[in-house]
Amino acid sequence: MIGKLSGTILEKKPPEILLEVNKIGYEILCSMSSFYAMGNKKQLSLYTHLLIKENAHILYGFVTKDEKTLFRELIRINGIGPKVALAILSHLDINSLIKVIIDGNDALLAKTPGIGIKTAQKLIVELKNRLEKLKLNSENNKNIHIKFNKNPNIKQASAALQTLGFTAKESEKMLSVIKDNSLSTKTLIRQALQNK
Repeated sequence: MIGKLSGTILEKKPPEILLEVNKIGYEILCSMSSFYAMGNKKQLSLYTHLLIKENAHILYGFVTKDEKTLFRELIRINGIGPKVALAILSHLDINSLIKVIIDGNDALLAKTPGIGIKTAQKLIVELKNRLEKLKLNSENNKNIHIKFNKNPNIKQASAALQTLGFTAKESEKMLSVIKDNSLSTKTLIRQALQNK
C-alpha cells in the first residue's frame, strides 16, 4: 500500500495532479479542498489511498491526514464510492463536513453532486456514530467529543433567545459558558440571560 508520497508537482489539472517522486510520475486524484491547500507549491507531500480495481490502480491524494481519514470513512459507507467521497470533500472542507454531521444539516450535504437528500441523511446518521471515535489530528477536530456531548436542550434554548431578540451568535455565546449538560431548556434560558 502507498500511504504517503513526497515530490515535485509536474502538472495540475483538477481533480488530478502529476507528482514526480524519484523520477517516477504518479497520477493522483485530489479533492478541491486539497487543491486549494496546495496553493502554488511545487514541492508537496500527500497522504495517499490506493484503490486497486480489476482494470486500474487509482491513487487518491490528500494534503492532510484528517482528510484521508474522512475519505476512508466515507467509502466504507454502502453506496458511497471514491468518486462521490471525493465530491463531498471537494464541496465541503473537513471542518465544514464535521459541522454538517454534528448539526445534521442534510440539506447542505445534499448539494454535493451525486448526493440526494436520502443519501445525505444516511451519511449523517452513519458518520455521527463513527466521527467521535476517529483519531483526527488537527486542533479544530480534537474538540468533536465536546460538541457531541452538548445538552440537547441547547438548540431549543438558543431558538428561544433568538425569539427574544438576540442574534444566533449572541445566543451561542451566552449558552457556551454553561457547562452543566443536564439542565432543562427553561433553566438554560434563565442562566443564559444572567450571563448576558
